[in-house]
Amino acid sequence: MQRLLDILLSGFALLVLSPLLIPIALLLRMSGEGEIFFLQDRVGKGGKLFKLFKFATMLKNSPSIGTGTVTLKNDPRILPMGHLLRKTKINELPQLLNILNGDMSIIGPRPQTQRCFDAFPSKSQMAIVQVRPGLSGIGSIIFRDEENMMHGHDDPAHFYDNVIMPYKGALEEWYVANQNLSSYSWLIVLTVWVVLFPQSKAAWHVLTSLPSPPPEVAAAFT
Repeated sequence: MQRLLDILLSGFALLVLSPLLIPIALLLRMSGEGEIFFLQDRVGKGGKLFKLFKFATMLKNSPSIGTGTVTLKNDPRILPMGHLLRKTKINELPQLLNILNGDMSIIGPRPQTQRCFDAFPSKSQMAIVQVRPGLSGIGSIIFRDEENMMHGHDDPAHFYDNVIMPYKGALEEWYVANQNLSSYSWLIVLTVWVVLFPQSKAAWHVLTSLPSPPPEVAAAFT
């Protein structure tokens, strides 16, 4: 049933959003480095790698510059249109093609690069690869302001690996354990809600069984 909903919803979304997506593609072609899409290997179901589609928001060789696949607030590698596309999450919309192709679902753990996937605790890794990764999910909703959370830390990569990823892994484990049409539907609603109201704490009131955040990031969620 979830796969059928993924096909119907992603196909409908591509049709409805085409008046937005086509002009963005044209603007990207005429600006920055002239690239429309950024394709990157991500870890999918069963641990298999697949090519994830995003609108190009960063320099083509950004994974080899600075903090690699970890993006910081005001990252100098972000292209002129990139800030707006990333802030609104519009850069993620080409992944609707990944959903139609069967690599992803509307809802699931966010697909990670191998480097970031390896930062998850092994228990989280084993849970995450049981399901298709998602365009959105509980990890994306809770950590929608991830770049700002890392801003100001002397060692952002260490904070990411030792604070953010273990808790994000616990959230993704929660999703896998509670995966059903009810959680699928609620997470779609919450995704739309936090896009419209970025400071909302609605997820904590709706999904009351979420694992508690560690002290280092708890203030960001209260």
